[in-house]
Amino acid sequence: MAFIGWGLISIGMGLGLLGGIWLLIVAFKESIWWGLGSLFIPFVSLIFAVLHWSVAKTPFLISLLSIVMVIVGAFMTGMVSSAG
Repeated sequence: MAFIGWGLISIGMGLGLLGGIWLLIVAFKESIWWGLGSLFIPFVSLIFAVLHWSVAKTPFLISLLSIVMVIVGAFMTGMVSSAG
């Protein structure tokens, strides 16, 4: 199970990087200010994704999927205890 967990973590991190860069590119295509804000100010990319959902939907959902994959992978490897 740990091997599969590490695979999920690795793929999730790669997808997170892909989704983040893709969302940043979409923000820069919309305007230089959205791009710079997304790059330097926390949560601006989230606001951009909500306000420009039609163009930001795919990279944003890929980023969300990557978070889920990393969390599931962490539980599978035993990095996070589910017993609390």
